[in-house]
Amino acid sequence: MNTHLSILSEVKAGNFKVLARTLTLVENNIKPADSILRDLDSKIDTPVLGITGPPGAGKSTLVNVITNHFVAEGKRIAILAIDPTSPFNFGSLLGDRIRMASQFNNPNVFIRSLATRGALGGISAKTIEMVDVLKAANFDLILIETVGVGQSEVEIAGLADKTVVVLVPESGDEVQNIKSGLMEIADCFVVNKADREGADTFANNLKKIVHQGVKSIPILKTVADKNIGITELCDWIIKPLPVDSSRRAFLFAEKAWKLIQHDKMKHIDKKRLREKIQAALKSDDFNIYRFADEFIRNG
Repeated sequence: MNTHLSILSEVKAGNFKVLARTLTLVENNIKPADSILRDLDSKIDTPVLGITGPPGAGKSTLVNVITNHFVAEGKRIAILAIDPTSPFNFGSLLGDRIRMASQFNNPNVFIRSLATRGALGGISAKTIEMVDVLKAANFDLILIETVGVGQSEVEIAGLADKTVVVLVPESGDEVQNIKSGLMEIADCFVVNKADREGADTFANNLKKIVHQGVKSIPILKTVADKNIGITELCDWIIKPLPVDSSRRAFLFAEKAWKLIQHDKMKHIDKKRLREKIQAALKSDDFNIYRFADEFIRNG
């Protein structure tokens, strides 16, 4: 049997060690990553749930209790935690989530942390590829937790079947973002830390904004660290959305766009780019657009 087919067989059988190694191969473009990806079944319909929102909203805690809920029902869960990236070394700043430490020895839970590698919306081409590998591993649900960075976060909608936007009662600024972007991607709003003062008022204001939109979006209140409101949220998570062939086409078009973009860019050496920029900046007539044209032509 070909090496990559043997690897895929182990991944499908639920071998977490092989799955972890496979994700490392894919993340770093190490052979036989290309062969593995090209033998995946891209129509596997394992549900993918995106969980996004501003820092401090309690996303990791929420992911933890959602995972506990489904594991108690005998389900196998994969968690991909997308961390903000240092712009200087393109590594993950947060690493594996301390708050999910209780899950690491759970045989039905697989956790992987991934740096965004400079993708502003929190989604890189590598994220897409790694999620497709996770889909091949026979999980019942894949959770993607990604950092919320405003409108550019709409990229999660190109990857997840459903997207939960997590807010807290103090999220006044995020409400403005909702009007100008997050409304497009949210399939559900969760007001977490709902035992705080002002939670009811905030949720009601959110409902008024949502009612102005074209689609019905549920607003659920949770207190994740006290396990309040989690059952209702999990009931919504497993409830299938109406079949929308245009959304499915949108998801795959977004994925294809990202993969093609990545392929077109892979010959560009970022270190060389920085060195040439550093030299070009010494010129009084430096222009970033002329520089980019020149770099594209000559490298």
